Amino acid sequence: MTFQRGMVHTPFFMPVATRGAIRALPLRDIDKLGFEMMLSNTYHLYLKPGLDVLRESGGLHEFINFHRPILTDSGGFQVFSLSDLCRITEKGVEFRSHLDGSKHFFSPEDVLEIQRVIASDVMMVLDQCTSYPVSEDESHEAMWRTIRWAEKSFQYYKEHFDCERQALFAIVQGSVFPQQRRECAERLAEIDFSGFAIGGLSVGEPKELYREMTSLTTPLLPEQKPRYMMGVGSPREILHAISEGVDMFDCVMPTRIARNGTLYTSKGRVTIKAAYYEKDFTPVDPECDCYVCKTYTKAYLRHLFKAGEIAALIYNTHHNLAFMKRFMNDIRTCILEGTFAEARAKWERVFAGGDE
Repeated sequence: MTFQRGMVHTPFFMPVATRGAIRALPLRDIDKLGFEMMLSNTYHLYLKPGLDVLRESGGLHEFINFHRPILTDSGGFQVFSLSDLCRITEKGVEFRSHLDGSKHFFSPEDVLEIQRVIASDVMMVLDQCTSYPVSEDESHEAMWRTIRWAEKSFQYYKEHFDCERQALFAIVQGSVFPQQRRECAERLAEIDFSGFAIGGLSVGEPKELYREMTSLTTPLLPEQKPRYMMGVGSPREILHAISEGVDMFDCVMPTRIARNGTLYTSKGRVTIKAAYYEKDFTPVDPECDCYVCKTYTKAYLRHLFKAGEIAALIYNTHHNLAFMKRFMNDIRTCILEGTFAEARAKWERVFAGGDE
């Protein structure tokens, strides 16, 4: 994927900088680790720091001094999940801020205008994401509204945006209902979006259903356009999605579990707070060349975590994102060399005990 701010090699994982920052990690580390793209959140940036600050700063890249491509989601998921009040109409969604209770309204066009101010390289359309479980009727209504909003968004985008500077992705909805997923994917694929996302999964449904919906949806999307699985960060589920043709991933999970003391390694998960590591003076992962593994021992990282030091969160987060970058590099190399099946089998064995 080529943008004015640089090239992004697929498949890839995006760290989540919800408010323009990675929790417990400086953005310079994202540069040093070699991530080519990251994700920020339209809803949160709209509320704080707000559009006036972003506009006067010259957009999010200038505001946070990060000059590689950024994708912004539409904020729809946060509107539905965080708002104390949420009223959906055909024109858009009215909601109250989770910060101060103030009233706001997002239409498909409003969401694009907000992302214009943010100046993200990839914008997402406003969609209606349902929770799990959800009734078939509720999902059906949300799916069709997602299609109509996507059509409206694309028309507005083509008429009012510089399509060379900002790409626009559609989002496939339909919960866990195969016919709805199929209908939504087929309808959206008829429109010349820059790329296509699979939304509404990894929201609590059984892993079998996640995999079934992924396998059903991806063949319906154009092969020459990027496919983006939203909110998935488990190595095993990333591997399954890649095997089905998915190119892009994002998730807070690697950084969230890092802050809880769980680290990914080439040998599986390490729970660094365990007493077992109190006198273990070896690196977290001898095969990892990140700053943390080259500098500190498990015993020291455990000490920091048990002592409640902020440094523990920083080092753990750095390591887990270094793992994700190396993991995706390994997978990309194996695809090019024709050894993806072997790599997948290896990582399935490594994380056989779980990776969440």
